[in-house]
Amino acid sequence: METFRYDLVVIGAGSGGFAAARTARDLGATVALVDHGPLGGLCILRGCMPSKTLIASSDLVADIRDGAELGVTAGAPKIDLAHIFARKREVIAGFADYRIDGIKSFPLYEGLAAFESATALTVGTDVRLEAKNFVIATGSVVAPPIVPGLVEAGYLDSDAVLETSRVPESIVVLGGGYVGAELGQFLARMGVRTTFLIRAKHLLSTEDRDVGDAVTLYFREEGIDVRAGVLLSHVDVRDGKKVVHYTRDGEPGSVEADEIFYALGRVPNVGGLEIERAGVACHAVSGIEVGPDMRTTARNIFAVGDVTGYYPLVHVAIYQGELAARNAVLGAAEEADYALQRTHTVFTDPQIAAVGRSEKELQAARVPYLSGSYLFSDHGKAVAINKTKGFVKMLASPDDGKILGAAVVGPEASDLIHEVIVAMFYGGTVQEFAKIPHLHPTLAEIWTYPAEDIAEQIAARRTGAVAV
Repeated sequence: METFRYDLVVIGAGSGGFAAARTARDLGATVALVDHGPLGGLCILRGCMPSKTLIASSDLVADIRDGAELGVTAGAPKIDLAHIFARKREVIAGFADYRIDGIKSFPLYEGLAAFESATALTVGTDVRLEAKNFVIATGSVVAPPIVPGLVEAGYLDSDAVLETSRVPESIVVLGGGYVGAELGQFLARMGVRTTFLIRAKHLLSTEDRDVGDAVTLYFREEGIDVRAGVLLSHVDVRDGKKVVHYTRDGEPGSVEADEIFYALGRVPNVGGLEIERAGVACHAVSGIEVGPDMRTTARNIFAVGDVTGYYPLVHVAIYQGELAARNAVLGAAEEADYALQRTHTVFTDPQIAAVGRSEKELQAARVPYLSGSYLFSDHGKAVAINKTKGFVKMLASPDDGKILGAAVVGPEASDLIHEVIVAMFYGGTVQEFAKIPHLHPTLAEIWTYPAEDIAEQIAARRTGAVAV
């Protein structure tokens, strides 16, 4: 076994790991990457990019079907699944090739890593790497199935849905998080009879109730069967169909379909790493334990990205990777601040995006706030382009009007949220936001209405008047 020494070894060459390696090298450190492949990372290969490429096709299908509202009738759209998935593979190959070129600019050891101690690990059976510091960026994997009978019946996970070019006639989606919601709607728009079984009262249970209720309503209006408040019991096979049994309000129920899409979350990918030999604490569900400086319980080992359980978002992984690299190479103790980093979006139709603190978080922390909202169905540009589903919401301090958070359900939500992100980055208030010029007619100007509403509420509170 040959031994190599570096200042920093990064395990996992996805978004977080690549960011850590690049940052450390820019600071003058010697850096090596370890990855068992395939190279490219979860976001590019099995996450953000392939799903959004597919969703672009399903969104177009919906626009064609809604064309009559704008006076354009094209007939029923013909869906070429083979072309849709071939295009996805071509697009992702381009993204992956570009990332792989960057990865291979480092010393790269391809294989499974296993720690020997806090200062050394092996890659396969041939290579031993020693380093002053390590960064673990191994991401996450699909959570193992916990529903009795599911393994025996067979199921698809998100990786399988993204790779198939044939869809079943009917499917049951287990789980209503962002992966299940995005890909479940995609399948429905591809002509699959789709049923969601969710434990919560609405899809996207981590979002505010009004956000989740809105998305659930729109799914149902689209013909998607969303059954909320169910407890899964077991799965069996009957007459060639897969049957999912559940209880709701104490009453038994079931739904049968050709296929099951298992979308009940992901867990940290630490299999085979032998992190206990390095003194790294890890929980099977919440991930590797890290402090605000991204250090694990072993002071010279850092962890970033999905493997930590913090906000499974690409920009968060990159942020953590860069921070960990600076702390490792410079011996610093810079701490992560997630106030804005946890900004997120869900690419359903309509899209969802949020920044800052939600209403449920503010209420749980007993933080006073004022809220303002505005419907897209009352907004000129949205009405003109026939994109009237959803609303925007802004939350602010009743004392000084500082913006605390915002959410949007509606057209181009993933882009619209950035205006509020910038305002919050600079500590903006609703009074200041209301003064920002906005072009008319645009979707972006919808934000001015909740900002003005809250500003008027604050002014009324100060004068003792009642806001109308």
